[in-house]
Amino acid sequence: MAAVKNPMGRFPGSERSAGRVREERPKLPKSVRLRALLPDIKALVAPRKGILALGFVLMAINRVSGLVLPASTKWLIDDVIGKRRTDMLLPLLAGVVAATLVQGVTSFSLTQVLSKAAQRLIAELRRKVQAHIGRLPVTFYDANRTGALVSRIMSDVEGVRNLIGTGLVEFAGGLLTAAIALVVLFKISTTMTLLAFAFLVGFGLVLNRAFGTIRPIFRERGKINAEVTGRLMESLGGVRVVKGYHAEEREEKVFASGVQRLLDNVLKTLTSTSVMSLSSTVMLGIVGAVVMYVGTRQIVAGTLTLGGFFTYTLFMGFLVAPIFQIVAIGTQLTEALAGLERTREILAEKREDADPRRTVVLPAISGDIAFEDVKFSYEEGKEVLHGVSFHAPPGTVTALVGPSGSGKTTIIGLVAAFHVPTGGVARIDGVDLSTVRLDSYRSALGVVLQETFLFDGTIRENVAFSRPEAGEEEILRACQIARVDEFAEGFEKKYGTVVGERGVKLSGGQRQRVSIARAILADPRILILDEATSSLDSESEALIQEGLSFLMKGRTTFVIAHRLSTIRRSDQILVVEGGLIAERGTHETLYAAHGRYYEMYTKQHGVETNLFLAPGEGDEKPREQADEPEPAGPPVLTEAVNALRRPAG
Repeated sequence: MAAVKNPMGRFPGSERSAGRVREERPKLPKSVRLRALLPDIKALVAPRKGILALGFVLMAINRVSGLVLPASTKWLIDDVIGKRRTDMLLPLLAGVVAATLVQGVTSFSLTQVLSKAAQRLIAELRRKVQAHIGRLPVTFYDANRTGALVSRIMSDVEGVRNLIGTGLVEFAGGLLTAAIALVVLFKISTTMTLLAFAFLVGFGLVLNRAFGTIRPIFRERGKINAEVTGRLMESLGGVRVVKGYHAEEREEKVFASGVQRLLDNVLKTLTSTSVMSLSSTVMLGIVGAVVMYVGTRQIVAGTLTLGGFFTYTLFMGFLVAPIFQIVAIGTQLTEALAGLERTREILAEKREDADPRRTVVLPAISGDIAFEDVKFSYEEGKEVLHGVSFHAPPGTVTALVGPSGSGKTTIIGLVAAFHVPTGGVARIDGVDLSTVRLDSYRSALGVVLQETFLFDGTIRENVAFSRPEAGEEEILRACQIARVDEFAEGFEKKYGTVVGERGVKLSGGQRQRVSIARAILADPRILILDEATSSLDSESEALIQEGLSFLMKGRTTFVIAHRLSTIRRSDQILVVEGGLIAERGTHETLYAAHGRYYEMYTKQHGVETNLFLAPGEGDEKPREQADEPEPAGPPVLTEAVNALRRPAG
């Protein structure tokens, strides 16, 4: 498309919409939600199973080598010190040093292998989510804040590093360490181990319940963060409106309220995790007391050596330490699953090009548009178009007029294939538009809206947005036709001048000229103009209309106009009211009919004389002379347009 309102923006007037990402859904049981995520987890893990397998092997080596030091204490105390076996000291130290080196190397390797793989996964997911969101229908953007979508792309995928990165492997490594330690503990003292294990099982049940409580809190945090980010982006983007109405303090309060909600959520999470940490500490103290009591009695009774007790105490730490790891890593995994669940919601949204009916590729578009009894509803049971029919032959100008909310923008949205009719058929060159592949259709479509959107780049980049492959000469010709050269040449960096976010460094009229140049460069077969010259002064408007009149020759053009004097020279005028075409015809026939168009025109433009033929020509000649050969126009302008225009095929 030649121009858009914003990169993920709304088509003007399309406030009514469906497709909102459900933030509030019926809460399903945890087991059901987890099963629903399993295919996604499997899809993430499957391509990286080799890396994960290597990670698990490295982790196993790392944890086993980490147990060498505590295991050596029994021989150190009972044999080297107790029995004066000094010949065992050096081999024992060599084994400990070697095991420590192995542990260090495997820790480094784990970080290099898994952490980097996790960051690559995050980048891949962000690309995937952004690509998917970019292909969702316009109604989806109407229903979701831009800030919320940015959060979905950038923040929600961040936590999955714990699924593929060190988080999951550390979790498994902790369980492995605990299992090995448990075997050693049973071997040293079955009685103490059974007592300690009873406390650990009880604590495990408490943890399971706690994680079930924390996960919804993390999910809610993602939602709150998206809302706060969205409102902040709106506030910063509308800073002139905020300052113009002296609403800084009000916006501060709104943002402070959102930040407080986020803080409350974080504090709730911290409270839950701190309670788990408290429980872990208390449990560790109780287990330590039990081990101390039972161990002392066994040493006194001669059934346990001092070295054995010392080793038992160290291995008990290796059994209990993973419990603390589970609290931390389990929280991270819970956050990752919550983010993955929100990401899954986005990816489950149906792309607009995923309709199985869209299989027709149009090799060349002449621009013949026909609506046959078209009906449309944004919401079920609330029809906004009630059987609209019209025919726009190639190269003609069709103007849509009528009060706000009458259905003009909806008709244009259907022409642009932003929506699909709920009844009737919209045709392009005789083909049902709902069966045409969007890429083959929209490449021939150009849109210039009343509210112009420019990217934070140079003038050249914004003009070339519609055709990135266009050469410098073509870009300059488009700028010449749209009169961009009149102000761009005056800048120090000329067409390399950065326009700022949303083109803030340019005036409204200058932004509109850049937008029109973008549409001209696209050389569309079908052109949609929504008050395309409304932001311009009279002199600039006349100059640009002259360029547009050349551009529109041989192009099917739709014009939405509120200033009725600008569409007097259109080939047909459709008066839209209440979702129906109340009147149709040329300006002369509708004016002579003294109907609704006559009423609107006389009320609004009793004295204006600005006439419009395929927007842009004055009314110097009477209507009856319209069929006479048109002047060739300024030679330079004619030459530029002819050089720029691409073959119709």
